[in-house]
Amino acid sequence: MRTKIYFSGLFIALAGICLIFASFSNKQDHKAHGSMEMLNTVLKSISATKTLRYDLQRNERIKGKMNFTESKVKLQVSPRKLYISIDGQEVLWIQGANGGNALINPGTFPYINLNLDPMGSLMRKNQHHTIHELGMDYLAEILKNAMKNYAETLEKHFVILGEEKYMGRTCYKLSIAFPDFAWVPYTVKKNETILSIANHLHVSEYMILEKNPSASWYSDVTAGQVIQVPNAYAKLFLLMIDKEHMLPISEKIYDDKGLFETYEFYNLQVNSPIAAEEFTENYKDYHF
Repeated sequence: MRTKIYFSGLFIALAGICLIFASFSNKQDHKAHGSMEMLNTVLKSISATKTLRYDLQRNERIKGKMNFTESKVKLQVSPRKLYISIDGQEVLWIQGANGGNALINPGTFPYINLNLDPMGSLMRKNQHHTIHELGMDYLAEILKNAMKNYAETLEKHFVILGEEKYMGRTCYKLSIAFPDFAWVPYTVKKNETILSIANHLHVSEYMILEKNPSASWYSDVTAGQVIQVPNAYAKLFLLMIDKEHMLPISEKIYDDKGLFETYEFYNLQVNSPIAAEEFTENYKDYHF
């Protein structure tokens, strides 16, 4: 009888342990499902975005120091058109127009409009990205790549930290962490540039350029050369997802040195009509 009681108690204990592990597993599955559900909703919201108006506060680490700028942006996703006003300067870029160049009002003497390549050194100076990465599609591609690469361990990397008021909006706070962020060797292939490598790996081209001082510019690499590249876009993303639009209105991105870049979208207007003339140089509010 004692033996039967002993084994009965053992079975109860084992059953209790199994329930505990099942409960833990269910919580982890729910956590992963919640993160995946939110990310998919954000990606759908970005995909459904046709126009954006917003005030952008950008803070990027350039040569070890944070570089802060403020700008006003109007963006039509397809065909892509954009207007930017920043510190008295204006930028107008229309897909398929002006030979691919951006029309620039420098806002200073001699007040002559310029036509500049968005990928050129004048427009890229002291900036992590080009005007082609404005908006939210660039972040969407980074997120999709991360979700694909870490699908089996999603709950370890993508964590919803709760809700928080931000810029007067109710937001979900989302943490995306890659604690194994590291620099790894990469052998440059024929016809590759730092830009094409970064696009292929879904990482920051500016980060690669800064890490490899032997390269003076994004095209300054040769086949067979070994460079250092990051194994992920960042070590940590902190995103504030606006609950109304399910779009990121704040992006804070950290690498192995600390804060790398932040982008905050104020006065965001989603899919509000933008008249065709607002993407012309003769629009009444512009000074081209």
